Amino acid sequence: MPQSGQRAESDDALAPVQSPLLSARLAGTALRHGFFTRRGGVSSGIYESLNCGAGSDDRPEDVAENRARVAGWFGEDVSRLVNLHQCHSADAIAVDAPFAGERPRADALVTKTPGLVLGVLTADCGPVLFADPTAGVIGAAHAGWRGALGGVLEATLAAMMKLGARREAIGACLGPSIGRRAYEVGPEFVARFTEEDKVFSRFFSPSGKEGHALFDLAGFIGLRLDRAGIAHDIMGQCTYENEQDFFSYRRSTHRGEPDYGRQISAISIAAS
Repeated sequence: MPQSGQRAESDDALAPVQSPLLSARLAGTALRHGFFTRRGGVSSGIYESLNCGAGSDDRPEDVAENRARVAGWFGEDVSRLVNLHQCHSADAIAVDAPFAGERPRADALVTKTPGLVLGVLTADCGPVLFADPTAGVIGAAHAGWRGALGGVLEATLAAMMKLGARREAIGACLGPSIGRRAYEVGPEFVARFTEEDKVFSRFFSPSGKEGHALFDLAGFIGLRLDRAGIAHDIMGQCTYENEQDFFSYRRSTHRGEPDYGRQISAISIAAS
């Protein structure tokens, strides 16, 4: 079993998904990123196996070990893996050290401090990782529909630029999230988007249920990044449909399961 602060004996067991765009831009730098799946951990049952959600009802010691394995993949101690109390906001904060005590309530974090691993937890929402390798500034955002509509991606970029990042040098990637075919919403949801911008109607298509629609979260996030002028890619894996690799809140709800796990997406600047 890997110890905290060491690279896992089996990186292949964790096998995070990686962005082609970020991988190319970060090659030869001290920056590393990964969209981790549910594989390579120690949790069991509905949490099998790399559940990193401390807010779940999973065994705390299993979640702690899973988090240590993720931190170890980056070559860091688990104490350097930084997460927020996510609340579907549009708030982004800058961090330069692990939190002492209670985690802040926000949905994105940025840093230029080497040795910190910035992580966001998801189980259908969109994890978005950002990097300006030239300035050495990174960010991670939890973008559900509410945060994406409210501006969490733009807030992340603003926080990065305050640390010295340049918009034209920033690359971003949307990791695994719920796909359009699995994301049925009601008419009030559609109205909330189209009342803000009629262009947003293109992210909705008819569903099999009268008055309802299927929502393209990934496409919507892509538009927000396009409008922000950020080069990006979208991984395209659906968390709902791919049970083998990903946790899904909506899938667990449809099955009447009592709880669900969370996968983690993370990015770091290696300490020198």
